[in-house]
Amino acid sequence: MTIKDAQEQVDQWIHQYGVRYFSELTNMTILMEEVGELARIMARTYGEQSFKESDLSGNLPDEIADVLWVLLCLANQTGVDLEDALQKNIEKKTARDGTRHRNNESLF
Repeated sequence: MTIKDAQEQVDQWIHQYGVRYFSELTNMTILMEEVGELARIMARTYGEQSFKESDLSGNLPDEIADVLWVLLCLANQTGVDLEDALQKNIEKKTARDGTRHRNNESLF
């Protein structure tokens, strides 16, 4: 599935099952909630925090997909072509950071 395919599939789902998109501000807030849920799993799986009983049902792939879902919704709502935006972002990072990280001794 391409990013464009994902955007189209989310849009179709919203119109078929979700009635309409939530407002952009609501979706931005939902994105923050989803990132928080992902952060909780990351902190407990890879960080020093221990799991609580309520955390044990956490599913890392599902939480990452939840974040992506809301990002796709926001892109659709605001008319952003994520494939194009990502490609331009990669080009920007390459031009800006092409050698910077290789010259950072703390990364080796």
